[in-house]
Amino acid sequence: MELAGIFRQYGPDYRQAHPMPLYQDRLMHAIEACRTPELGHVEEWCDHCGYTHTYYRSCRNRHCPKCQGLARAKWLEQRKAELLPTEYFHVVFTLPQPIAAIAFYNREPVYDILFHATAETLLTTAADPQHLGVATGFFAVLHSWGQTLHFHPHLHCVVPAGGLSADHERWISGNRKFLLPVKVLSKLFRRLFLEALATAHAAHKLQFFGDLALLQDPLAFARYLAPLKNQKWVVYAKAPFGGPQHVLQYLGRYTHRVAISNWRILSLVNGMVTFEWKDYRDGNQSKVMTLPAEEFIRRFLQHAVPPGFQRIRYYGFLANCHRKAKLDLCRQLLATAVSQLLPQFATCRDFLAALTKIDLGLCPRCGSGILSRVTFLPPPHRPIPLPPDSS
Repeated sequence: MELAGIFRQYGPDYRQAHPMPLYQDRLMHAIEACRTPELGHVEEWCDHCGYTHTYYRSCRNRHCPKCQGLARAKWLEQRKAELLPTEYFHVVFTLPQPIAAIAFYNREPVYDILFHATAETLLTTAADPQHLGVATGFFAVLHSWGQTLHFHPHLHCVVPAGGLSADHERWISGNRKFLLPVKVLSKLFRRLFLEALATAHAAHKLQFFGDLALLQDPLAFARYLAPLKNQKWVVYAKAPFGGPQHVLQYLGRYTHRVAISNWRILSLVNGMVTFEWKDYRDGNQSKVMTLPAEEFIRRFLQHAVPPGFQRIRYYGFLANCHRKAKLDLCRQLLATAVSQLLPQFATCRDFLAALTKIDLGLCPRCGSGILSRVTFLPPPHRPIPLPPDSS
């Protein structure tokens, strides 16, 4: 059972019962049509045994669980040139539930605040002489889901264990056991986020519905946020996971992940979807959950981001405006060329083969012949236009 099958069987009824934004409707159509005759197909011929292989085209939507393998491989191949010969830390910034409730109806503005508050927290704390005193560079990836598909916005940040000195004359390495004090990060992140959220409310950039409708009033909104100023906000820094030799496969788990992968969906019986999930609070135990198809679709769609929204963003010396110059300086100070540490691949297909141990260019029948494209058949009719993939 796949997500596409659930959409095909129960999507029409869901659309009738639940009006949705155009981009959500389009992504449902994209996933339904992915790797079917609706999008056309390509025929390949084996030069060894003469086997003809046919595969249907992918939708390439960033929410489709079947289209993320190649997209992830392409992105990781591009990131090789940006990795430095140092260890990396994984830092996670999580929004508390009362803020997540606001984000549910204000995804784009609250997500933007989450990115900006996280970036300023890491850059400011790393630059503080009492801690590292460095100019760092990192990227952040937005996830909005938990294992049971509930709404749980958080950022995964990958940060090098060190950075440039204030005068940019040397590379300063951090502590091998921890990057920055988590308590300091948590307090600063909380203050920056709440200040930015209050500013957005004063500028009338937030909307409130249902139980939160009263928060439209400034006094009610201030009372709602007051308890959060004294609560602990979860910032989690994992142990370093090695240098660039290990970081690529580690990053692949997070960068192009969707809310649920097809392998976790176990069955669809009598309108009930059963899927596997991992309970982190119970020793990472694998468990099973069953939901009505309507509720399952609702939970999945709440994690769709608007068209054009950037889920992966870069900061510090990885910011687009000066990335190349700053990375060249970092490598010069580290006195090691990144090409000496990372494997090189001629194409993204070669990189995907190294990542998955599956060579898509080899014949699936004889295992030794090379597949060559012999014909391409376009879709039988023009598909519904898909939103741009800005991952």
